Amino acid sequence: MDKTKRLIWKAGFYMKKTNSSTLAKYIMIGPVSLWQYLLVAIPFMYIIGISFMNKGTYGGVEKGFTLKNYSDILNPLYISTFAKSLGMSFVVTIVCLVIAYPFSYFVSEKGPIEKKILMSMVMVPFCVSMIIRIFSWVNILRADGIINRLLIKVGIIQEPLKLVYNHTGAMIGLIYMLMPFMILPLYNSMEKFDRSLLEASSDLGARPYITFIKITLPMTKAGIFAGSVMVFIPSMGLYFITDLMGGSKTLVIGNLIKNQFITARNWPLGAAMSVILMIITFGMLKGYQAAGGNMEDLSGI
Repeated sequence: MDKTKRLIWKAGFYMKKTNSSTLAKYIMIGPVSLWQYLLVAIPFMYIIGISFMNKGTYGGVEKGFTLKNYSDILNPLYISTFAKSLGMSFVVTIVCLVIAYPFSYFVSEKGPIEKKILMSMVMVPFCVSMIIRIFSWVNILRADGIINRLLIKVGIIQEPLKLVYNHTGAMIGLIYMLMPFMILPLYNSMEKFDRSLLEASSDLGARPYITFIKITLPMTKAGIFAGSVMVFIPSMGLYFITDLMGGSKTLVIGNLIKNQFITARNWPLGAAMSVILMIITFGMLKGYQAAGGNMEDLSGI
């Protein structure tokens, strides 16, 4: 009898312990889940819903099911803008990778103090508003800006270069704004890289470029994939950069969506474009996973 009571008491103790741990878990994840439902899931479903509705006479949305919004996206003008936006995002990603890779490798080989200083230089701009930084670049790149005045004074050019309010300005703005998102995952992967492999490769007589192709590049593949995804996807939607530095002459997918919601007041078409952009984003993430990428590498940066 005493043994039975002890077993019942132990069972009750474990049940209370399990219930308390479950309650603590719900308390921890509850606010985050509520936040995601309110600000991610519900707006996402709302956008999908209105993408199948009709445009109101004076803007807004009228109830009714239609596929016209998705068929309108097949307009050659929209298709061309989508294609140009994807091409520009690809170029921005490649340029960021070419610049960030040697910089990240250089930083990863430095001592602890130097690493903190150099990475702080990358992170500190995040403390300043994006708009302020973009307007700073506009002042630097404009016809009477620092760069053109310096080049004219040195004698390299005779007249100011057109570095802003055009496609070049938009590209410079996107590259500058997204460069840290390439540096951070690359640095993270290079920081974990075992340098003894490089020494072993050198001892075995491998040339530097062979060592880079056979050892360094594969070992930093995760950082390359993660950085490329984190640069490519936002570059399609940062319309305010192309508006301010491109002078509204360079359109990305984000510009199209913004114009439909604010200027044309065609919410259903803007929602349909948003859904297409989300599909492209999910496709990029699935491609990243298929290439061997880990989603934790993106969430941990």
